[in-house]
Amino acid sequence: MQTRKLNVYVGKRCLLKDLEWQVQAGECWCVIGRNGAGKSTLLRTLAGLRPIDAGQVQMHGKDIAGWPLAELARERSFLSQGRVDAFAYTAIETVLSARHPYHDSRYWESGEDIALAHAALQELDVADLADRDVRSLSGGERQRVAIAALLAQDAGVMLLDEPANALDLAHQISVMQLFARLCHERQKAVVMVSHDLNMAYRIATHALLIMSDGQWQAGPAAEVMTAERLSLCLGHPIEMFRHGTQTVFLPQN
Repeated sequence: MQTRKLNVYVGKRCLLKDLEWQVQAGECWCVIGRNGAGKSTLLRTLAGLRPIDAGQVQMHGKDIAGWPLAELARERSFLSQGRVDAFAYTAIETVLSARHPYHDSRYWESGEDIALAHAALQELDVADLADRDVRSLSGGERQRVAIAALLAQDAGVMLLDEPANALDLAHQISVMQLFARLCHERQKAVVMVSHDLNMAYRIATHALLIMSDGQWQAGPAAEVMTAERLSLCLGHPIEMFRHGTQTVFLPQN
């Protein structure tokens, strides 16, 4: 996926100006910025869920507007920050719905679809909730079902808006490790919004910093996620420490 001279606006305010950016297979990008900087708006633009204000978003060199929807759904998936469940779908039905782009002329799910859906639930530690109404699940359980659906969709590019939202510490770590493994072992590409600098730095290969004036900085995480640049991006002094093999970011008092 790549952007060419992409401009992102909300009303008359320019959130991103002339974004020239490319996401390659195997890369895990963390998108960082203040509240209202445009992180979620950017992800929705990349997913094709809102009009492009100016510039281009391309998948394999072709504008996403030119992709048939089913084909685009096989190329990119999107995890929103929040969701509302209006109907009494079970967890397994929710995950199976992510297999629809592969059905072509088929109406019913195949045995392969069902096996992939159960494997995804197992991966996210919610296999025992397969027959539960998703409206009865806790916030963290529902989030893991949503991530399981993302896995079942099996797209090459995954756009994730705060995927660790509502998860307890153990599941935050396991989910982040899962995305890192998908990038490394299966050459998936991940673009992830996260406010947890420490968790993001542990798995990110690259970072995109969105400033408050439409400017941006992008590159390898070790080069971009510095105390000076993060302080400027987030509007608060950040200190960076080394603890053994780990890098730790802390806000100054």
